[in-house]
Amino acid sequence: MPKHWMTRRELLRGALAAGGGLAGLSLVSPFMDQALASDGSPLESRNFIFCYFSGGWDILLGLDPRDPQKFRDDNRADTLIQPAYDLQDEVNLGLVETGVDGMVFGPYIGKLAEHAHRLAVVRGMSMDTLTHDAGRRRFLTGKPPSGILARGSSLSAVLTAQLGEDTPIPNISGNVESFNVDQPTFASALGVANVEDLLRSLREGEEGLGSLEKTKVQELLNLFQECQRERRSKGRVLAHESRRAAVDLVSSGLDGFFDFQAPTSEMVALKAKYGMDKSMDSPEALSAMAVTAITNQISRCASIRVAFGLDTHFDNWLDEQGPQQQQGFDMMATMASDLASRQYKDTSDSWLDHTTLVGFSEFSRTALLNSTSGRDHSLTNAAVLMGAGIRGGQILGASSDVGMTPQAMNLETGLVDQGGEIVRPEHIHRALLHGLGITEDIADLRVDPLLALLS
Repeated sequence: MPKHWMTRRELLRGALAAGGGLAGLSLVSPFMDQALASDGSPLESRNFIFCYFSGGWDILLGLDPRDPQKFRDDNRADTLIQPAYDLQDEVNLGLVETGVDGMVFGPYIGKLAEHAHRLAVVRGMSMDTLTHDAGRRRFLTGKPPSGILARGSSLSAVLTAQLGEDTPIPNISGNVESFNVDQPTFASALGVANVEDLLRSLREGEEGLGSLEKTKVQELLNLFQECQRERRSKGRVLAHESRRAAVDLVSSGLDGFFDFQAPTSEMVALKAKYGMDKSMDSPEALSAMAVTAITNQISRCASIRVAFGLDTHFDNWLDEQGPQQQQGFDMMATMASDLASRQYKDTSDSWLDHTTLVGFSEFSRTALLNSTSGRDHSLTNAAVLMGAGIRGGQILGASSDVGMTPQAMNLETGLVDQGGEIVRPEHIHRALLHGLGITEDIADLRVDPLLALLS
């Protein structure tokens, strides 16, 4: 299936546009009044941030741990589970108690544990694949790929199509692929590799034309757009509309919101909050980009890579898997804290009350170490959600205590139930759509929603 996430950026970069940047964050986008109009329904006010942990996380170290006092080397042949916390480079690693009933995490859960009362963790989820591309695309679309090719649109595109096109960049993706095969064009993600890439997309490019020449070119293009012959071609109509949208976007000065290296007090504070350095493709920079886009109603959906380097088949598992995974969890925690600290419009709500965060990876890693002190690919997975519409402080489902295999659960209670269903990403997708009041299976996922997720 084709990927559409480059198209919008290419249109923006190629557009002829005029306009200035923002003087600072105290100014607002000309789109803001329209974007913030709301009748209070979830479709009017809900936003989403998808947080991708690239490479396959080890859920024993974070979301689905085991007590090393019970799962020991002397009974490993029976349990087929090896926490191996004692082999990590860090010392005194163990389970992290949160104070929330039943919510215990692995040693690298990081700052996310502070949000335990907000978290819903899905355990014992099956990915039905051991391939990176297939697992990633299975979670993104909620459909088993054809080989490794995505067979449907990303959930972010499906959600964006329902949320509407009133924001300047309805769907943005930072270092995460996105697919749109059956949704409106505006639902396609603007894909950027880093924040600098986004800035280049939002700023007027260097041109050799003078102001008079640019005006004449714009007038000529406008005449073409109104030409009846042009309007008989759907392709040309779309091209003209995209050009005009690109002109409006570039001339709006939205780049000022993302100029994180600007020496303003607002940007200095933002960089400190997210721990940003000069790297604009880091998880810290992409996390700040996502929250900035959401809270300024520039976007309704954002997908970002918050962790990488998790494909640890060898002894790099000992010193890379945990810290890299914790960086992603820390970024989710930072975004949640930031959103919770910001007032949502003129209400007593916070932006976190209107934004759902979803943490995921393509699969997990095996419960036993391999011969090279690493972990290989496992079908069993987990996911973590928090924020708007999510009932926090709960663990849904479980992997088994023999080999950590997926177990069926009751979709309404979240309890392990052999008469229930093995949960897969599409059950989560259906739940997120259901939380918006969309009870029809509009994405053709062919499963029931995991209702236990919802508040």
